[in-house]
Amino acid sequence: MLPASPPPSGSGFRALFRNRPFMLLWTGQILSQVADKVFLVLLITLLVDYRPPNALKASMKSAVLVANTVPAILFGSAAGIFVDRFDKKQILIISNLLRGLLLLAIPLLPKEFAFLLVVAFLESILTQFFAPAELSTIPLLVPKEGLLSANALFTTTMLSSLIIGFAVGEPVLSFARNWGGDYGQEFAVAGLYLLAAAAFYFLPLKKTILPDPLVVVHPWSDFKEGLRYLKKNRLVSNAMLQLSVLYSVFAALTVLASVLVVDIGLKENQFGFLLAAAGVGMVFGAGILGHWGDRFHNKPLPLIGFLIMGFVLCVFTLANELWLVLALSGLLGLGASLIGVPMQTLIQEQTPESMRGKVFGFQNNVVNIALSLPLAIAGPLTDMVGLRAVMLAMSFVVCIVGIWAWQNTRRVLQDVI
Repeated sequence: MLPASPPPSGSGFRALFRNRPFMLLWTGQILSQVADKVFLVLLITLLVDYRPPNALKASMKSAVLVANTVPAILFGSAAGIFVDRFDKKQILIISNLLRGLLLLAIPLLPKEFAFLLVVAFLESILTQFFAPAELSTIPLLVPKEGLLSANALFTTTMLSSLIIGFAVGEPVLSFARNWGGDYGQEFAVAGLYLLAAAAFYFLPLKKTILPDPLVVVHPWSDFKEGLRYLKKNRLVSNAMLQLSVLYSVFAALTVLASVLVVDIGLKENQFGFLLAAAGVGMVFGAGILGHWGDRFHNKPLPLIGFLIMGFVLCVFTLANELWLVLALSGLLGLGASLIGVPMQTLIQEQTPESMRGKVFGFQNNVVNIALSLPLAIAGPLTDMVGLRAVMLAMSFVVCIVGIWAWQNTRRVLQDVI
Protein backbone atom coordinates (compact mmCIF):
# COMPACT_ATOMS: atom_id res chain seq x y z
CA MET A 1 0.00 0.00 0.00
CA LEU A 2 1.13 3.54 -0.77
CA PRO A 3 -0.38 6.91 0.20
CA ALA A 4 -2.01 8.71 -2.71
CA SER A 5 0.21 11.69 -1.87
CA PRO A 6 3.22 12.07 0.46
CA PRO A 7 2.15 12.41 4.12
CA PRO A 8 2.50 15.91 5.57
CA SER A 9 5.84 16.36 7.29
CA GLY A 10 6.36 17.47 10.86
CA SER A 11 5.77 16.15 14.36
CA GLY A 12 3.39 17.01 17.18
CA PHE A 13 -0.39 17.04 17.34
CA ARG A 14 -0.67 20.17 15.19
CA ALA A 15 0.89 18.34 12.23
CA LEU A 16 -1.32 15.30 12.87
CA PHE A 17 -4.51 17.33 12.92
CA ARG A 18 -3.54 18.77 9.53
CA ASN A 19 -3.02 15.25 8.22
CA ARG A 20 -6.47 14.43 6.81
CA PRO A 21 -5.70 10.77 5.94
CA PHE A 22 -4.50 10.08 9.48
CA MET A 23 -7.54 11.80 10.99
CA LEU A 24 -9.78 9.54 8.89
CA LEU A 25 -7.89 6.50 10.21
CA TRP A 26 -8.13 7.73 13.81
CA THR A 27 -11.84 8.49 13.44
CA GLY A 28 -12.39 4.97 12.15
CA GLN A 29 -10.42 3.57 15.09
CA ILE A 30 -12.56 5.45 17.63
CA LEU A 31 -15.83 4.35 16.01
CA SER A 32 -14.69 0.73 15.68
CA GLN A 33 -13.33 0.38 19.21
CA VAL A 34 -16.37 2.01 20.80
CA ALA A 35 -18.51 -0.38 18.76
CA ASP A 36 -16.45 -3.36 20.02
CA LYS A 37 -17.06 -2.48 23.67
CA VAL A 38 -20.74 -1.63 23.22
CA PHE A 39 -21.15 -4.89 21.28
CA LEU A 40 -20.00 -6.90 24.31
CA VAL A 41 -22.44 -5.01 26.54
CA LEU A 42 -25.16 -5.75 23.98
CA LEU A 43 -24.37 -9.48 24.09
CA ILE A 44 -24.79 -9.52 27.87
CA THR A 45 -27.98 -7.46 27.60
CA LEU A 46 -29.47 -9.85 25.04
CA LEU A 47 -29.01 -12.81 27.38
CA VAL A 48 -32.29 -11.80 29.03
CA ASP A 49 -34.16 -12.60 25.80
CA TYR A 50 -32.06 -15.60 24.82
CA ARG A 51 -31.96 -17.35 28.21
CA PRO A 52 -34.26 -20.35 28.60
CA PRO A 53 -36.07 -20.92 31.94
CA ASN A 54 -33.86 -22.08 34.82
CA ALA A 55 -30.68 -21.35 32.80
CA LEU A 56 -27.47 -20.52 34.61
CA LYS A 57 -27.05 -16.82 33.88
CA ALA A 58 -23.43 -16.58 35.06
CA SER A 59 -22.41 -19.59 32.97
CA MET A 60 -24.09 -18.18 29.87
CA LYS A 61 -22.35 -14.86 30.37
CA SER A 62 -18.99 -16.61 30.65
CA ALA A 63 -19.74 -18.65 27.52
CA VAL A 64 -20.47 -15.49 25.51
CA LEU A 65 -17.25 -13.83 26.70
CA VAL A 66 -15.23 -16.95 25.91
CA ALA A 67 -16.77 -17.14 22.42
CA ASN A 68 -15.70 -13.54 21.85
CA THR A 69 -12.18 -14.11 23.24
CA VAL A 70 -11.10 -17.46 21.76
CA PRO A 71 -10.70 -16.17 18.15
CA ALA A 72 -8.23 -13.56 19.38
CA ILE A 73 -6.02 -16.33 20.70
CA LEU A 74 -6.54 -18.78 17.84
CA PHE A 75 -6.55 -16.51 14.79
CA GLY A 76 -4.55 -13.39 15.75
CA SER A 77 -1.31 -14.47 14.09
CA ALA A 78 -3.05 -16.03 11.08
CA ALA A 79 -4.95 -12.81 10.45
CA GLY A 80 -1.67 -10.88 10.46
CA ILE A 81 -0.30 -13.16 7.73
CA PHE A 82 -3.44 -12.47 5.68
CA VAL A 83 -2.97 -8.70 6.12
CA ASP A 84 0.51 -8.86 4.57
CA ARG A 85 -0.93 -10.53 1.45
CA PHE A 86 -4.00 -8.40 0.78
CA ASP A 87 -4.98 -4.77 0.35
CA LYS A 88 -5.00 -3.20 3.83
CA LYS A 89 -7.59 -0.57 2.93
CA GLN A 90 -9.99 -3.25 1.72
CA ILE A 91 -9.45 -5.24 4.92
CA LEU A 92 -10.28 -2.16 7.02
CA ILE A 93 -13.46 -1.53 5.05
CA ILE A 94 -14.68 -5.11 4.71
CA SER A 95 -14.01 -6.12 8.33
CA ASN A 96 -16.13 -3.23 9.63
CA LEU A 97 -18.78 -3.64 6.95
CA LEU A 98 -19.23 -7.33 7.76
CA ARG A 99 -19.38 -6.65 11.48
CA GLY A 100 -22.09 -4.09 10.85
CA LEU A 101 -24.06 -6.52 8.70
CA LEU A 102 -23.62 -9.21 11.36
CA LEU A 103 -25.32 -6.92 13.88
CA LEU A 104 -28.13 -6.17 11.45
CA ALA A 105 -28.68 -9.92 11.04
CA ILE A 106 -29.38 -10.48 14.77
CA PRO A 107 -33.09 -9.48 14.54
CA LEU A 108 -33.50 -11.98 11.69
CA LEU A 109 -32.01 -14.94 13.59
CA PRO A 110 -33.93 -17.24 15.95
CA LYS A 111 -33.65 -16.21 19.58
CA GLU A 112 -31.52 -19.20 20.49
CA PHE A 113 -28.44 -18.98 22.69
CA ALA A 114 -26.37 -20.93 20.15
CA PHE A 115 -26.92 -18.21 17.54
CA LEU A 116 -25.74 -15.57 20.01
CA LEU A 117 -22.52 -17.54 20.54
CA VAL A 118 -22.00 -17.79 16.78
CA VAL A 119 -22.45 -14.02 16.37
CA ALA A 120 -19.94 -13.35 19.19
CA PHE A 121 -17.45 -15.77 17.63
CA LEU A 122 -17.73 -14.38 14.08
CA GLU A 123 -17.49 -10.76 15.24
CA SER A 124 -14.28 -11.54 17.09
CA ILE A 125 -12.77 -13.30 14.05
CA LEU A 126 -13.39 -10.21 11.92
CA THR A 127 -11.79 -8.02 14.60
CA GLN A 128 -8.57 -10.05 14.36
CA PHE A 129 -8.17 -8.95 10.73
CA PHE A 130 -8.98 -5.33 11.49
CA ALA A 131 -6.41 -4.78 14.28
CA PRO A 132 -3.14 -5.60 12.40
CA ALA A 133 -4.38 -3.87 9.23
CA GLU A 134 -5.03 -0.70 11.21
CA LEU A 135 -1.63 -0.66 12.93
CA SER A 136 0.13 -1.43 9.64
CA THR A 137 -1.53 1.56 7.98
CA ILE A 138 -0.28 4.21 10.43
CA PRO A 139 3.31 4.35 9.07
CA LEU A 140 1.90 4.72 5.54
CA LEU A 141 0.01 7.89 6.48
CA VAL A 142 2.41 9.51 8.95
CA PRO A 143 6.08 10.46 8.40
CA LYS A 144 8.65 8.89 10.68
CA GLU A 145 9.05 12.03 12.78
CA GLY A 146 5.31 12.05 13.48
CA LEU A 147 4.94 8.39 14.52
CA LEU A 148 5.39 9.13 18.23
CA SER A 149 2.53 11.64 18.15
CA ALA A 150 0.35 9.30 16.08
CA ASN A 151 0.88 6.42 18.47
CA ALA A 152 0.21 8.73 21.41
CA LEU A 153 -3.30 9.20 20.03
CA PHE A 154 -3.79 5.58 19.05
CA THR A 155 -2.44 4.07 22.27
CA THR A 156 -4.50 6.45 24.40
CA THR A 157 -7.60 5.59 22.40
CA MET A 158 -6.90 1.86 22.77
CA LEU A 159 -6.23 1.92 26.51
CA SER A 160 -9.04 4.38 27.20
CA SER A 161 -11.51 2.16 25.36
CA LEU A 162 -10.39 -0.74 27.56
CA ILE A 163 -10.88 1.31 30.73
CA ILE A 164 -13.97 3.45 30.09
CA GLY A 165 -15.47 1.91 26.95
CA PHE A 166 -17.75 -0.46 28.85
CA ALA A 167 -19.07 2.42 30.96
CA VAL A 168 -20.75 4.09 27.97
CA GLY A 169 -22.23 0.83 26.67
CA GLU A 170 -25.34 0.73 28.82
CA PRO A 171 -26.30 4.43 28.34
CA VAL A 172 -25.78 4.16 24.57
CA LEU A 173 -27.91 1.02 24.34
CA SER A 174 -30.66 2.49 26.57
CA PHE A 175 -30.80 5.60 24.40
CA ALA A 176 -30.91 3.49 21.23
CA ARG A 177 -33.71 1.32 22.61
CA ASN A 178 -35.79 4.36 23.59
CA TRP A 179 -35.42 5.96 20.17
CA GLY A 180 -35.14 2.94 17.88
CA GLY A 181 -37.63 0.48 19.33
CA ASP A 182 -37.05 -3.25 19.91
CA TYR A 183 -34.02 -3.49 17.65
CA GLY A 184 -32.61 -0.02 18.18
CA GLN A 185 -29.64 -1.43 20.10
CA GLU A 186 -28.54 -3.65 17.23
CA PHE A 187 -28.99 -0.81 14.74
CA ALA A 188 -26.92 1.56 16.91
CA VAL A 189 -23.91 -0.78 17.16
CA ALA A 190 -24.17 -1.69 13.47
CA GLY A 191 -24.23 2.02 12.64
CA LEU A 192 -20.93 2.57 14.45
CA TYR A 193 -19.25 -0.19 12.45
CA LEU A 194 -20.70 1.08 9.17
CA LEU A 195 -19.55 4.64 9.93
CA ALA A 196 -16.06 3.27 10.59
CA ALA A 197 -16.14 1.47 7.23
CA ALA A 198 -17.17 4.75 5.56
CA ALA A 199 -14.23 6.59 7.17
CA PHE A 200 -11.78 3.96 5.90
CA TYR A 201 -13.33 4.08 2.42
CA PHE A 202 -12.05 7.65 2.00
CA LEU A 203 -8.47 6.81 3.02
CA PRO A 204 -6.22 7.99 0.14
CA LEU A 205 -4.22 4.78 -0.21
CA LYS A 206 -3.21 3.47 -3.62
CA LYS A 207 -3.31 -0.26 -4.16
CA THR A 208 0.07 -1.83 -4.85
CA ILE A 209 0.66 -4.88 -7.02
CA LEU A 210 0.61 -7.91 -4.75
CA PRO A 211 1.50 -11.50 -5.62
CA ASP A 212 -1.43 -13.81 -6.22
CA PRO A 213 -2.44 -14.72 -2.64
CA LEU A 214 -4.02 -18.01 -3.73
CA VAL A 215 -0.70 -19.18 -5.14
CA VAL A 216 1.92 -17.95 -2.71
CA VAL A 217 0.24 -18.01 0.70
CA HIS A 218 1.84 -20.59 3.00
CA PRO A 219 0.41 -19.78 6.47
CA TRP A 220 2.74 -22.04 8.45
CA SER A 221 5.84 -20.79 6.61
CA ASP A 222 4.74 -17.19 7.05
CA PHE A 223 4.07 -17.79 10.75
CA LYS A 224 7.55 -19.23 11.25
CA GLU A 225 9.00 -16.33 9.30
CA GLY A 226 7.31 -13.91 11.71
CA LEU A 227 8.64 -15.79 14.73
CA ARG A 228 12.16 -15.81 13.25
CA TYR A 229 11.94 -12.06 12.76
CA LEU A 230 10.85 -11.49 16.36
CA LYS A 231 13.61 -13.78 17.63
CA LYS A 232 16.19 -11.94 15.55
CA ASN A 233 14.95 -8.41 16.35
CA ARG A 234 15.34 -8.05 20.11
CA LEU A 235 14.04 -4.49 20.08
CA VAL A 236 10.68 -5.48 18.64
CA SER A 237 10.24 -8.61 20.77
CA ASN A 238 11.15 -6.73 23.97
CA ALA A 239 8.78 -3.92 23.07
CA MET A 240 6.01 -6.49 22.58
CA LEU A 241 6.79 -8.03 25.97
CA GLN A 242 6.56 -4.64 27.65
CA LEU A 243 3.22 -3.90 25.98
CA SER A 244 1.92 -7.28 27.15
CA VAL A 245 2.86 -6.54 30.76
CA LEU A 246 1.25 -3.11 30.48
CA TYR A 247 -2.05 -4.52 29.21
CA SER A 248 -1.96 -7.28 31.85
CA VAL A 249 -1.73 -4.71 34.63
CA PHE A 250 -4.71 -2.76 33.36
CA ALA A 251 -6.75 -5.92 32.80
CA ALA A 252 -6.06 -6.95 36.40
CA LEU A 253 -6.99 -3.48 37.63
CA THR A 254 -10.44 -3.71 36.04
CA VAL A 255 -11.04 -6.61 38.45
CA LEU A 256 -9.16 -5.29 41.50
CA ALA A 257 -10.56 -1.75 41.33
CA SER A 258 -13.96 -2.85 42.63
CA VAL A 259 -12.22 -4.26 45.73
CA LEU A 260 -9.87 -1.32 46.16
CA VAL A 261 -12.59 1.36 46.15
CA VAL A 262 -14.40 -0.29 49.07
CA ASP A 263 -11.33 0.31 51.26
CA ILE A 264 -11.54 4.06 50.60
CA GLY A 265 -15.24 4.45 51.35
CA LEU A 266 -16.78 4.16 47.89
CA LYS A 267 -19.38 1.65 46.75
CA GLU A 268 -18.21 -1.38 44.83
CA ASN A 269 -19.97 -0.23 41.66
CA GLN A 270 -18.13 3.11 41.77
CA PHE A 271 -14.80 1.59 40.69
CA GLY A 272 -15.16 3.53 37.44
CA PHE A 273 -13.84 6.67 39.20
CA LEU A 274 -10.52 4.91 39.73
CA LEU A 275 -10.26 3.75 36.13
CA ALA A 276 -11.36 7.13 34.79
CA ALA A 277 -8.56 8.82 36.77
CA ALA A 278 -6.05 6.43 35.16
CA GLY A 279 -7.52 7.33 31.78
CA VAL A 280 -6.99 11.03 32.48
CA GLY A 281 -3.37 10.32 33.39
CA MET A 282 -2.85 8.42 30.14
CA VAL A 283 -4.35 11.23 28.09
CA PHE A 284 -2.12 13.73 29.88
CA GLY A 285 1.02 11.63 29.35
CA ALA A 286 0.20 10.90 25.73
CA GLY A 287 -0.46 14.59 25.16
CA ILE A 288 2.98 15.49 26.51
CA LEU A 289 4.69 12.85 24.36
CA GLY A 290 2.65 13.68 21.30
CA HIS A 291 3.36 17.40 21.46
CA TRP A 292 6.90 17.51 22.86
CA GLY A 293 8.09 13.96 22.12
CA ASP A 294 11.25 15.12 20.32
CA ARG A 295 12.50 16.66 23.59
CA PHE A 296 12.56 13.23 25.26
CA HIS A 297 14.92 11.59 22.77
CA ASN A 298 17.53 9.33 24.46
CA LYS A 299 15.51 9.27 27.70
CA PRO A 300 14.64 5.88 29.31
CA LEU A 301 10.90 6.51 29.01
CA PRO A 302 9.69 2.88 29.37
CA LEU A 303 11.94 2.28 32.38
CA ILE A 304 10.58 5.43 34.03
CA GLY A 305 7.05 4.31 33.17
CA PHE A 306 7.48 0.86 34.73
CA LEU A 307 9.04 2.29 37.90
CA ILE A 308 6.17 4.78 38.22
CA MET A 309 3.61 1.99 37.81
CA GLY A 310 5.44 -0.24 40.29
CA PHE A 311 5.57 2.60 42.83
CA VAL A 312 1.86 3.34 42.44
CA LEU A 313 0.82 -0.33 42.76
CA CYS A 314 2.86 -0.58 45.96
CA VAL A 315 1.49 2.64 47.51
CA PHE A 316 -2.07 1.63 46.56
CA THR A 317 -1.88 -0.88 49.42
CA LEU A 318 -1.28 1.92 51.94
CA ALA A 319 -3.57 4.68 50.65
CA ASN A 320 -6.94 5.12 52.32
CA GLU A 321 -7.95 8.62 51.21
CA LEU A 322 -10.06 9.12 48.09
CA TRP A 323 -8.07 12.08 46.77
CA LEU A 324 -4.79 10.21 47.19
CA VAL A 325 -6.04 7.08 45.42
CA LEU A 326 -7.39 9.14 42.51
CA ALA A 327 -4.08 11.03 42.25
CA LEU A 328 -2.19 7.73 42.28
CA SER A 329 -4.47 6.38 39.55
CA GLY A 330 -3.68 9.41 37.42
CA LEU A 331 0.04 8.85 38.02
CA LEU A 332 -0.41 5.20 37.03
CA GLY A 333 -1.95 6.28 33.73
CA LEU A 334 0.93 8.70 33.14
CA GLY A 335 3.42 5.88 33.66
CA ALA A 336 1.46 3.66 31.28
CA SER A 337 1.68 6.26 28.52
CA LEU A 338 5.49 6.37 28.89
CA ILE A 339 5.54 2.65 28.06
CA GLY A 340 2.73 2.20 25.54
CA VAL A 341 3.42 5.13 23.23
CA PRO A 342 7.20 4.72 22.72
CA MET A 343 7.00 0.91 22.48
CA GLN A 344 4.25 0.92 19.86
CA THR A 345 6.15 3.57 17.90
CA LEU A 346 9.33 1.50 18.07
CA ILE A 347 7.59 -1.59 16.69
CA GLN A 348 6.27 0.40 13.74
CA GLU A 349 9.61 2.05 13.00
CA GLN A 350 11.66 -1.14 13.24
CA THR A 351 9.33 -3.45 11.30
CA PRO A 352 9.54 -3.41 7.47
CA GLU A 353 6.22 -3.04 5.64
CA SER A 354 6.34 -6.60 4.32
CA MET A 355 6.42 -7.94 7.89
CA ARG A 356 4.00 -5.56 9.63
CA GLY A 357 0.92 -7.72 9.24
CA LYS A 358 2.69 -10.76 10.73
CA VAL A 359 4.22 -8.76 13.57
CA PHE A 360 1.05 -6.85 14.46
CA GLY A 361 -1.01 -10.02 14.13
CA PHE A 362 1.31 -11.74 16.60
CA GLN A 363 1.19 -8.67 18.83
CA ASN A 364 -2.60 -8.76 18.75
CA ASN A 365 -2.40 -12.44 19.71
CA VAL A 366 -0.07 -11.85 22.64
CA VAL A 367 -1.92 -8.77 23.92
CA ASN A 368 -5.26 -10.59 23.91
CA ILE A 369 -3.75 -13.40 25.96
CA ALA A 370 -2.27 -10.78 28.28
CA LEU A 371 -5.73 -9.25 28.68
CA SER A 372 -7.51 -12.56 29.21
CA LEU A 373 -5.31 -14.25 31.83
CA PRO A 374 -5.45 -11.48 34.49
CA LEU A 375 -9.24 -11.26 34.09
CA ALA A 376 -9.44 -14.96 34.88
CA ILE A 377 -7.01 -15.18 37.81
CA ALA A 378 -7.00 -11.75 39.52
CA GLY A 379 -10.33 -12.28 41.30
CA PRO A 380 -9.69 -15.78 42.67
CA LEU A 381 -6.12 -14.87 43.62
CA THR A 382 -7.36 -11.86 45.59
CA ASP A 383 -9.87 -14.05 47.42
CA MET A 384 -7.06 -16.48 48.32
CA VAL A 385 -4.22 -14.19 49.44
CA GLY A 386 -5.80 -10.74 49.76
CA LEU A 387 -5.67 -7.50 47.80
CA ARG A 388 -2.46 -6.21 49.38
CA ALA A 389 -0.45 -9.30 48.50
CA VAL A 390 -1.68 -9.25 44.90
CA MET A 391 -0.88 -5.55 44.46
CA LEU A 392 2.61 -5.95 45.96
CA ALA A 393 3.29 -8.93 43.69
CA MET A 394 2.18 -6.92 40.65
CA SER A 395 4.42 -4.04 41.76
CA PHE A 396 7.41 -6.36 42.04
CA VAL A 397 6.80 -7.98 38.63
CA VAL A 398 6.31 -4.62 36.91
CA CYS A 399 9.56 -3.19 38.30
CA ILE A 400 11.57 -6.33 37.48
CA VAL A 401 10.26 -6.48 33.90
CA GLY A 402 10.97 -2.78 33.38
CA ILE A 403 14.55 -3.00 34.68
CA TRP A 404 15.27 -6.26 32.82
CA ALA A 405 13.88 -4.96 29.52
CA TRP A 406 15.90 -1.75 29.75
CA GLN A 407 19.13 -3.52 30.71
CA ASN A 408 18.61 -5.93 27.84
CA THR A 409 18.17 -3.32 25.14
CA ARG A 410 19.39 0.05 26.42
CA ARG A 411 22.47 0.25 24.18
CA VAL A 412 20.32 0.32 21.08
CA LEU A 413 17.02 1.49 22.52
CA GLN A 414 18.33 4.87 23.66
CA ASP A 415 19.24 5.68 20.07
CA VAL A 416 15.79 4.77 18.77
CA ILE A 417 13.30 6.49 21.13
